[in-house]
Amino acid sequence: MMSPVSNVENPRPGSGEEELISHCLNSFCNPEQLEALQQEPEPGPNFDQSLRPCGDAILQLLLVLCKGAQDQKLPHNYIIERLDDLLEIANEKFYAFPFKEVPFCWRELFRCASFLKISVLAMESTWGKTQDLLEASQNCESPALFQILDEIVVDEVVRIIDMALIMAGPPTLHETRVSIDRVFDLLQKILKASSLNSGSSDASNNVPSPPSKRRKINVASSDDRFPMLSSFSPPILKPILKFETLSLGKFEDQILHPKDENLGSEPVIIQNCLDFWPARNERPWSSPSYLLSKTIGGRRLVPVELGRSYVDEGWGQKIISFKEFLDEYMLNDPKISDAGVGYLAQHNLFSQIPALRNDIAIPDFCYASCPPPHHSSPLAAKHSELPQLEDPLLNAWFGPAGTISPLHTDPYHNILAQVVGKKYVRLYAPRESEKLYPRDIEDGGVDMSNTSTLDIGVLAGWDGIVEEKEDAHEKFPLAFEADYVECILNEGECLYIPLGWWHYVRSLSSSFSVSFWFNGSEKVEEDL
Repeated sequence: MMSPVSNVENPRPGSGEEELISHCLNSFCNPEQLEALQQEPEPGPNFDQSLRPCGDAILQLLLVLCKGAQDQKLPHNYIIERLDDLLEIANEKFYAFPFKEVPFCWRELFRCASFLKISVLAMESTWGKTQDLLEASQNCESPALFQILDEIVVDEVVRIIDMALIMAGPPTLHETRVSIDRVFDLLQKILKASSLNSGSSDASNNVPSPPSKRRKINVASSDDRFPMLSSFSPPILKPILKFETLSLGKFEDQILHPKDENLGSEPVIIQNCLDFWPARNERPWSSPSYLLSKTIGGRRLVPVELGRSYVDEGWGQKIISFKEFLDEYMLNDPKISDAGVGYLAQHNLFSQIPALRNDIAIPDFCYASCPPPHHSSPLAAKHSELPQLEDPLLNAWFGPAGTISPLHTDPYHNILAQVVGKKYVRLYAPRESEKLYPRDIEDGGVDMSNTSTLDIGVLAGWDGIVEEKEDAHEKFPLAFEADYVECILNEGECLYIPLGWWHYVRSLSSSFSVSFWFNGSEKVEEDL
């Protein structure tokens, strides 16, 4: 990602529009770096981690468009159209490779073109005179000449940035990530000023809702909570060990010195370890209005899984606004809605929206010394090859009652923190793997060996009809012999899931969870 560069002095505090334009010019319209990149020898030391592999023609076009954003001698529409061409080229590459193997250069092109495009959009009303206006405003000559940014433009700027963050991943440079966060802050400032000028009392709710039948929540009232009614609560016959409090030292002792070496580390529930999180207190994730306020009135885009479980027929994915996700899937009445089930699942929400990352803290348990993969796991060799994580991997899991993560196993130790609502979790030790009928390589070459063929809801008699359970008995006889433990994970609790343990997770109410993957070795103990 091109580093921010300053061609215009930072203006005195002015309108949000003025600050946004100046910030975008300084941060995302940098022809000097592209010129330097063009002159580097091929292949240079950072060739694979740059735009160079995209080719000279693409680099030259991006350079022309960068200069065009600075001097504004080219027509505004021409620059937008050419940037769309670059975005289309990069987007095609996302489908030409497996997602994790898309070359860096095409991801970087998508980000660069996206961030340049939002800069050009922000300057549409001042096109051809932007530099003069900034200089005049800096000299206090004409501070009022920056037009109010239309909400349609705000929507488009947010959409473009989020598509870049979701499709291409976050920028590699810290400075660029900070610059993007600043854009969102300025958009909030612009919307707040616009709301005050129009007399609206709540800028977070000025996004039109798509038409649908839904349970309407007044986000300014005591109803400002997600529905928590649960029509299903399975009995817990094989409970997981639970601690009211647990120190890091005792947690390490628990997982490094198991009672049964043939079983290995066992799951444990730790209570009261999230009590100090702002997400559970003054910045509550149980509040729709709070979450809307952190997503620019719900404009931020999120990837949503459609369907009860990713192994179900008809399962799919789409990218929608956060407000649409709340309206369609979190606040509706499922009895009268045809929206189906939507789940914001295993998404790195906190790199996309850092403001929410500030509402939580990484549990100390994630820095514990960890045992290696258990010898009874058929995936032990594969898990042993994974590199040491420098920091835990965080993912968000946000959805209504009834969402399911099918029986599967993960390549890391996991702390599952339940922030809002409750979930049912069933776990099987690695030594039970043969009885759980793991999948194999699926159509398209996708390795699904970490996911079971079993539908726990059908096996337990919670889902389906009697004939389906009888059919499961015939197809999977060993499944009914497999030993397991289970729990209802309540708000404010953490569940430790050892590496290699199979787990089935089912939301019993509206639910917001955070998973922390980690694989610290015993060398970590020396640093504590």
